[in-house]
Amino acid sequence: MKVLAFAAAMAAILPAAAWGKDEDADPAKVDVVDAIECRIDAPTYNGFALSIDGADGIAKARKWTKIPSKNPMLAEYQLPAPITVAGHYATRRVALTSTGILAILDLPDPAPLAREQGIANAADPGALVDGPGAEDQMPPELAAAMRASGKFLGEKVVSDTTEKATPENHFGAHTVITRNVSTVSSHPGKTLYGCSYRITLLDKNGNPI
Repeated sequence: MKVLAFAAAMAAILPAAAWGKDEDADPAKVDVVDAIECRIDAPTYNGFALSIDGADGIAKARKWTKIPSKNPMLAEYQLPAPITVAGHYATRRVALTSTGILAILDLPDPAPLAREQGIANAADPGALVDGPGAEDQMPPELAAAMRASGKFLGEKVVSDTTEKATPENHFGAHTVITRNVSTVSSHPGKTLYGCSYRITLLDKNGNPI
């Protein structure tokens, strides 16, 4: 999946209020750490993401090196110098998804970072493995494998806004910005930390399209 191509396709159909760049929001001036830390708005992030690739893109100007990724959902880059995110975690690797940007951290256990950020693990297998009647429904070896999987997937909502359709813009938009902590099997020993800028198109009645 070409994540930036997906972003460009969405830009073609989203209302200007949700996607369009502010005249003062120069993508070339966006700090990648601000994008990772959810310190920019969705239109500013979208302009930044769409300006990363290309002959005159941000990646080339900032000397980012594209890294072949084992995960088709991630477009990975090596930065020329380390950045620090979440206060004290340093990395030179970032990845773009179809909706946001992540720092790839050399952190085998995401739990300390997640606690610092107040993010719970939505993929915690505890309820399935240790809940009432679980041992009668699940082979012991499967339960043990789930406990040992270490999968983490969590997010915290930073901003949740809705713009209704208008006579000028026939579509509305629901924008949710979330801080994310996760692990993925394609990157063992790593924790992904960053921000997602999700936009859902709405029809004139406010229903998702």
